[in-house]
Amino acid sequence: MKKQHILKTVCFFACSILAVQSIKAQNENIIKHLELQARGDYQREYIDGKAIRDNSGFKGKYFNFIISGEITEGLSYYYRQRLNRISSSSTFFDATDWLYLNYDATKNLTLSAGKQVVGIGGFEYERAPINIYFASEYWNNIPCYQWGVSATLHTNSQKDHFLLQVCQSPFRTYVLHNDIYAYNLMWTGQHNWFETLWSLNLQEFAEGKFINYITLGNALNFGKWRVELDLMNRAVDKQTFLFRDCSVMGEVRFKASDAVSVFAKATYDVNKSEKTGDYCVLPGTEVTRIGGGVEYFPLKNRNLRLHADYCYTMGTQGNISGALRDKQSCINAGLTWNVNFIDK
Repeated sequence: MKKQHILKTVCFFACSILAVQSIKAQNENIIKHLELQARGDYQREYIDGKAIRDNSGFKGKYFNFIISGEITEGLSYYYRQRLNRISSSSTFFDATDWLYLNYDATKNLTLSAGKQVVGIGGFEYERAPINIYFASEYWNNIPCYQWGVSATLHTNSQKDHFLLQVCQSPFRTYVLHNDIYAYNLMWTGQHNWFETLWSLNLQEFAEGKFINYITLGNALNFGKWRVELDLMNRAVDKQTFLFRDCSVMGEVRFKASDAVSVFAKATYDVNKSEKTGDYCVLPGTEVTRIGGGVEYFPLKNRNLRLHADYCYTMGTQGNISGALRDKQSCINAGLTWNVNFIDK
C-alpha cells in the first residue's frame, strides 16, 4: 500500500509538471519558478565508538517539488511539497512545507495566508532543510511549518521587513490539540555586511499557557567569510530569567572559490528550567555539538552539489527520543541536485 501511495504521488506531480508547462504557454506569469530538488547521503553514526546500524548506510534525505508564480498582478502563490515524507500513515498536507498566497496590498505591505514558515528568527532555523547537514537539538524538534495568516511591512529601501504572524502553534503536534496558536513578530534586515533575523514569539503549548522566545539571528559578511550567530532564549509563562532554557548556534563559512566552500559549526542547547512547556529542548538537557564540512559545486549553475561533513556531540539529554546524544559521532557524505524547469 505504501509503494502504491508513493507511485500515485509521483504520477500526480509528473502530470502537474506537464500541465503547468501547457499553462505557461498561455500565461507567462502564472508559473515563475518550477523546480525539483533531491539529496541522497551515505552516513555513519556512532555512540561512544559503537556503530548505530539503523542510522547508517545510504539514505534518501530529501525530494522536494517547488512551484511559485502569479495568479494575477499583485497576487502570488508559493508551494513546496516534500515528497519523501508522504506515506500511508500521513496526510498529504503533513508533507507540505509551504502553501500560501501573498497579496501586495501596497508597495510597503504584503498580506499572506496559508501554510507558512513559523516566524521564528535565527539563520539555522531559516535555512532550507535540504541545506542542513547537522543541527541543534532545537532545530531537530521544532515543527516549523504551520497554517496561519501574516502581514509584512517593508521599508521604502526594501532593506528591512517586519512580519506579524498568527498561526497554529508548533506544539500542537506534541499535545495533539489543533486549537492552540502562536503569535510572532520578526525583523528581517540586510544592511551591507550585517544581516538580521530577530523575533519575539509567544507559542501556546497548552490552552492559555505560553512559552515566549527572544531570538537574535545575526550574520556578518566580510569578503569570502560569513559568520552566523543565533541566540535564542525561551521562558515558560511568567519566568523572567535568562539563559536557563536557551540555544546558541554559530557557523563560520569560507568561500575558497566559486566552486568550493568550507564551514565549521557549533550548537549548544540547554534547559535547566524544570518547567513543562518547552517540547523542543526538554528539561535536563545540556548538549553541545561541534563539527564542520566542505561543499563542492562542479557546475557553474550550482545545480549539483557534493558535500562531506563530520560532527561530535557531548553532554546530557533530557529527551529519551532526542536527536543529539552524548559521545555521538556522525560522518556524512552526499549529493544534491536541482532540476529547474522554469526559473525567471
